[in-house]
Amino acid sequence: MHIVLFVVLAVGGLFAGMLLLQEAGRRLGTRRLRVDPEGSRAGLGAVEGAVFGVMGLLIAFTFSGAASRFDTRRHLIVEEANAIGTAYLRIDLLPPEGQPKIRELFRAYADARIAVYRKLPDVAAAEPELQRSIALRAQIWKASLEAAAGAPQATRLLLPALNAMFEIATARTVALQTHPPAIIFAMLGLVALACSLLAGYAMAGTKQRSLVHGLGFALILTLTVYVILDIEYPRVGLVRINAMDQLLTDVRQNMR
Repeated sequence: MHIVLFVVLAVGGLFAGMLLLQEAGRRLGTRRLRVDPEGSRAGLGAVEGAVFGVMGLLIAFTFSGAASRFDTRRHLIVEEANAIGTAYLRIDLLPPEGQPKIRELFRAYADARIAVYRKLPDVAAAEPELQRSIALRAQIWKASLEAAAGAPQATRLLLPALNAMFEIATARTVALQTHPPAIIFAMLGLVALACSLLAGYAMAGTKQRSLVHGLGFALILTLTVYVILDIEYPRVGLVRINAMDQLLTDVRQNMR
């Protein structure tokens, strides 16, 4: 829950900061107009264009990256469910006396993998389940080698399926931890604040504050940043990837 609180505070702080800097920019612009009515806007267009251009590039970069990583995580969920299901079916190739133990280990492994994702984003709670799944991998591999001794077909088909199952589990763990450097999000926030200051300065010529423009500008940029963060961390906010985990649950239910 601390991640959720952090995101809410960060987005709320960004919104409040943008409104404050708009007002500060408007006051600076008004003061400058009194001192130099003719030159107060000289050269400002180039500065605004450059800063707003940087803002657009940052939004495009972070949004595109977040969406790409979101799709990768969904794809890996499907791959892991398929890999576990395929490896479980290939246990049939083993001698009958060696199958029950390995099937039981597979059930425990699937339960551990499901528990890992159910307990996220609480990393501390998910870590013991992750370590249990890693320990079960070694047990499954050792038991499979012993059971496949003297069964060439099982060796050719089961062991590669186990390798694929383990590799995808590792890939999912890495994907969960893959995010842009924090400085990217910090820069996104700082540039948004700078844009607010410039926007407020540009509105200094008006006799009355335009609440529609000021609130609309701050709200749109803040919501954009929130959506980027929500997609980047799909187990925290409104955009959720948890429903895809049902695929792994279905695989576990089919393990008879």
